Amino acid sequence: MNSPHLSMLITLLFAALFSLSWAASPQDDFIRCLSLRSNDSPSISRVIYTINNSSYSSILESTLRNLRFSTPDTPKPLVIVTPFRTSHIQATIYCSKKHEFQIRTRSGGHDFDGLSYVSEVSFVVIDLVNFRLVDVDVENRVAWVQSGANLGELYYRIAEKSRTLAFPGGTCHTVGTGGYFSGGGYGLLFRKYGLAADNIIDAQLIDVNGRILDRKSMGEDLFWAIRGGGGGSFGIVLAWKLNLVPVPATMTVCTVRRTLEQNAIKLIHRWQYVAHKLPDGIYSSLALNRVNSSQNGTKTVLASFRSLFLGGIDKLVALMQERFPEVGLVKEDCIEMSWIESILYFGRIQNESLEILLDRNSRAPLFSPSYKGKSDYVKEPIPEIRLRGLLSRLYEEEAKSAVIVFFAYGGIMDKIPETATPFPHRAGNLYKILYNVGWEEKENLNSERYISWARRVYSYMSSFVSKSPREAYINYRDLDIGTNNKGNTSYGQASIWGRKYFKNNFDRLVRVKTMIDPENFFRHEQSIPSLIS
Repeated sequence: MNSPHLSMLITLLFAALFSLSWAASPQDDFIRCLSLRSNDSPSISRVIYTINNSSYSSILESTLRNLRFSTPDTPKPLVIVTPFRTSHIQATIYCSKKHEFQIRTRSGGHDFDGLSYVSEVSFVVIDLVNFRLVDVDVENRVAWVQSGANLGELYYRIAEKSRTLAFPGGTCHTVGTGGYFSGGGYGLLFRKYGLAADNIIDAQLIDVNGRILDRKSMGEDLFWAIRGGGGGSFGIVLAWKLNLVPVPATMTVCTVRRTLEQNAIKLIHRWQYVAHKLPDGIYSSLALNRVNSSQNGTKTVLASFRSLFLGGIDKLVALMQERFPEVGLVKEDCIEMSWIESILYFGRIQNESLEILLDRNSRAPLFSPSYKGKSDYVKEPIPEIRLRGLLSRLYEEEAKSAVIVFFAYGGIMDKIPETATPFPHRAGNLYKILYNVGWEEKENLNSERYISWARRVYSYMSSFVSKSPREAYINYRDLDIGTNNKGNTSYGQASIWGRKYFKNNFDRLVRVKTMIDPENFFRHEQSIPSLIS
């Protein structure tokens, strides 16, 4: 016969197990909070996705642009919220604070190191896919665009209204405007009109307290900070007001390709002296990658000199024959087209219709499925022998899908003060470098091989690029240059990476952060720290 003590023990055990089975998890508490806080439980329930939801994976992967972060062991968000009302975002901020979850805000999913949808801490993703309205006012040459719209959607709506207005943004049409504008944003027109951030004239932001602020109510310091200070530090920007710029109805694009056997190394060396001095109506870039040589099937390096000119072919060819005759540009290397067509050309989707710009599911061919990127700024021409050393790295096995791109600076970028926005890389730069190494998704298990290649190339270049600090472009996010702690990070630690992205503008960003979010709620691995928290 069972003793009374044993019976009582069994009863208590069952009671404990029963209570545990009904105990709410932090995730459940968070979702219950959202329902209560939104004042519209039926609507917000339709935009909440947890790991148990059948649509969770498809929502998470919908704009996962770097498949390096698609592996089973990549940390996933506890909850994904796809708001279609401002109140949904306000409720998510409130409940995340209450239940101590961090927020990651995703616009287009192009963060190079995945910070808009990956973290080692408990976090919630706010995916702005339903916030993508674009309103173009041709008469006043302005447009409002919500942060969930991608660049392609913005460009398409502008071109729908006018073929002689444009916006100085990038060429990858699937990049989200929210993240892109937050990091400054350069593109085909930046030598003529500056960065995207230089052409933003108003914004709507939700702060840590759920207030909706515009330029006037947020003040000039915060408005300055969100235009180039990086996303995820100051609040969630809902929408941006843009200044549209005039462009000719017809412009010219050109590509000249030369291999090492065709004297490419001397052309690359010469380009460093010429490109930044070209008229500001010319965009010039130089891409380097490994290809099969036509001679005996051996490998070689191909240099692709690409240009856009705000004018006709004849004028450009004459100008280049005067300024850069060595490259041998001829009419046959060029095509006349409209601004919107040039976006397709430089995005390598020139054989598609303009409607491809509205296709959010298309994958831009500019990057491999999985990749690692790094950046540099160059102040002095690199000697020819050192350029040979750089190109020799492209023959290594891991570089089969690598590309190194030089983007010429100069033009109006030399005239805009480096304190105008948080983006400081202005006068004194000959060009910027993007190092990008890619691989197929099936090779993700060997990703460290490729990432190590990028790091070796970056190390080799240390003597030939900017110093003290070694500058970097925040939209080419690179966690190698430094990260914050999982908790609150000191000013000194954040300065390690912060000065590389922002130089002395980092100090002003910290002051703004301390003012608008003193407890450092909006934070991630490379967010601006508060001096108070």
